[in-house]
Amino acid sequence: MNILVINHYAGSPYHGMEYRPYFLAKEWVSLGHSVTIVASTESHLRINAPETTGLLTEQWIDGIQYLWVRTTPYKDNGVKRVINIFNFVIKLIWNSKDIVNQVKPDAVIASSTYPFDIYAAQAIAKKAKAKFIYEVHDLWPLTPVEIGGMSPYHPLIMLMQKAEDDGYRKADRVVSMLPYARSYMLSRGMKDHKFTCIPNGVHISDWQNSIQSLPTHHQAVLEELALKKHFLIGYAGYHGLANALFPMLETALLMKESPISFVLVGNGPLKEELELKAKRLGLTNIYFLPSITKNEIPTFLCKMDVLYIGWNKKRIYEYGVSPNKLMDYMMAAKPVIHSIDAGNDIVAESGCGISVPAEKPEQVKEAIEKLMRLTRSELLEMGNKGKEYVVLNHDYQILAKKFISVLSD
Repeated sequence: MNILVINHYAGSPYHGMEYRPYFLAKEWVSLGHSVTIVASTESHLRINAPETTGLLTEQWIDGIQYLWVRTTPYKDNGVKRVINIFNFVIKLIWNSKDIVNQVKPDAVIASSTYPFDIYAAQAIAKKAKAKFIYEVHDLWPLTPVEIGGMSPYHPLIMLMQKAEDDGYRKADRVVSMLPYARSYMLSRGMKDHKFTCIPNGVHISDWQNSIQSLPTHHQAVLEELALKKHFLIGYAGYHGLANALFPMLETALLMKESPISFVLVGNGPLKEELELKAKRLGLTNIYFLPSITKNEIPTFLCKMDVLYIGWNKKRIYEYGVSPNKLMDYMMAAKPVIHSIDAGNDIVAESGCGISVPAEKPEQVKEAIEKLMRLTRSELLEMGNKGKEYVVLNHDYQILAKKFISVLSD
């Protein structure tokens, strides 16, 4: 089968996030399928930008064909990002015939966060007489409305809503990472038989074999904290609105006299604001470190005592969550503090940590104190429950085969 994946922000271990398209494609290639990923040259998620020579640049990565579409640059969530999105989609539609002739897809997957690329995917699928699959990462425009505070009557939001509805109605199948999104999608026009949930996952063998030393600065900070014998609370990921990191600062303030340190690795639009607030609060127990590569993340996580992930208290999460970072956390066999109010909670389900309500710094503090009272063997036992759960339920080998069954149905 020739599979074409359209994902504006698709990356690789060599470029940075996002990784899901790469890991699914890698498994599909191992199963004997041909896979092409079409992505934009510009992405706020990647660490390294691809090298390109023209409008459409071909690159082969681990048996996967990448087609990089040169698009207009942007830096944040302003107007330039919107222009970049439309630039990408229009160029795909304009070059759809050439893409069909080059790839000859049997299945076309629209797999970006925003829904506008469903029109490019539909155009390509129609020309190729291929199946059209709509893969939903987040519920847009519900996400920018609830998390970003945008008006549902904003022209851009209304356009997104139409695109999302068209995707649900026109796709042959809808794949969702969110386990409880079916009811929402049905309300937007999807037929019930189209729905399949395939959550995020981990490439188990790659995770276990990717032991890389940390950058010098990161290593020096962790060595300093080791000498202080601090209990380390780690976070690795994007610093944005949806990541609810400000309550973490409040917890750090509540625990400023305790022998613990919070270590945050990553970048994002709110990182500078977080650093400034930490400075205003006089926090000396929180460290902000730059992004690291995918292969360096296991090393960092394994040096922490406990890992933290938080969410905003928003209605949207009743449809479920499936964060990549949580899979990595659980693979590290470390206890997880999960600050969440959502339709699902795999930390509680697996027993690999402590779940507390969203945006409750005091209860995060209590969870940390409870974990600090446990012995090393008890912490290890708790963390191993998470690893076992991910291996059984979120290995990309398993998820990729499930996705193929959707494409073959």
